[in-house]
Amino acid sequence: MQSSSRRAFLVGRRTERSPWETFILRLRRTAQGAVHDFATEAGSARLVPGHMQDVYRARSLCVEHGVTLALDGIPSAARLDEGPVLWVEPGSAIARCERLGPDDPRWFVQPGCLIGDLEQAGLPQFRDQPPHLTVAAWLADRRSCDWDCGDTAASGLAHALVLLADGTQANLGAFGVDNRKPLDNLRVQGMIPRLFELSAAPDADTLKAGSLWNGRYRLDALRPASGGTLNLAHLLLGHGGELGWVEWLVFDERAGHPAERPYESRYGLRPGAGGAAGAVDRAVRALFDPDGVFPEQGQQF
Repeated sequence: MQSSSRRAFLVGRRTERSPWETFILRLRRTAQGAVHDFATEAGSARLVPGHMQDVYRARSLCVEHGVTLALDGIPSAARLDEGPVLWVEPGSAIARCERLGPDDPRWFVQPGCLIGDLEQAGLPQFRDQPPHLTVAAWLADRRSCDWDCGDTAASGLAHALVLLADGTQANLGAFGVDNRKPLDNLRVQGMIPRLFELSAAPDADTLKAGSLWNGRYRLDALRPASGGTLNLAHLLLGHGGELGWVEWLVFDERAGHPAERPYESRYGLRPGAGGAAGAVDRAVRALFDPDGVFPEQGQQF
C-alpha cells in the first residue's frame, strides 16, 4: 500500500487555494448560470443568474467570503476595485414582463427585463429612456429616476420584492391605514419607524432645494405631495444598487409618466447639501445594509 507521503511525492503537493479561488469554485458549483472570473488582483467576477436561486446562493457566499455583491449594468457605475466584488447581471432567465391579468393595468416585471420592452408594452414612464438598460439598472440609476420631490408616484412603481443583505425578503409597497402589508415582515417592521424619523428630521429638510432632492436615497417618498399615496417601494428609486437586490417589481401603467427632464438629467449638477446629506444617506444605508454586503457607492455620483 502506497503511503500518503509517497503519493504526494509522485503527484506533487496541491497548491493551496486563495480565498478568492475558493469563493469562485463554490459559486460555480452551486450556480445554474454563467460565472466569469476576470482574474484581477483584488478579485472580480460576473454572474449571470440562471434562476433567482443563484442570487440567493451568491448573497450567502458573498457574506461568508467578504465579497461585495454589485448590480451590473448601472450607468456610471463605480469601479469597486479596492476589494473583491461579484457583479451580478440580470439576464434573460429572470426577465419576465407580463400583465397581472387580461384587463389589469399592473405589470409584473423581473429585474432582467429591458426598458425597451417596457416602453413597447406601453408604460409611459420608460419613454425616451435607454432601451438597452435592464429595469434593475434603470431603478438603480439616479438620473433615470430623478422625479421632483414628492412626485415619486410618477414612476408608476407600485410594489417591489427586495432581497436585503441579511437574506430577508422585504415586500415594499403602498403603506397607510388601509395597507399595512410591509409590517408582516419583522425586519421591515423595525426599519419603518426609523425611516419615518429620518424623513421628518431637520437634516432631511435641508436635502430639498426647490423641487430637487439632494440625497442619494429618496426619503422624500415618505412625504408625498398632497393627495399622493405613500409607497415604500419608492425608496428604491435611484438607489444605486446600494440598498438591496430587486427580485421583482409591479408597475401601474395608469400612474407613470416620464420625468420632465431628458435623460441628461440635472442629478449631480445641483448644489450639494454637505454634511446633512451624508448623515442622512449613511443612516438610510445602515438600516438596509448594516454589514456592507452591497456597494457603499454603486454610482460615481
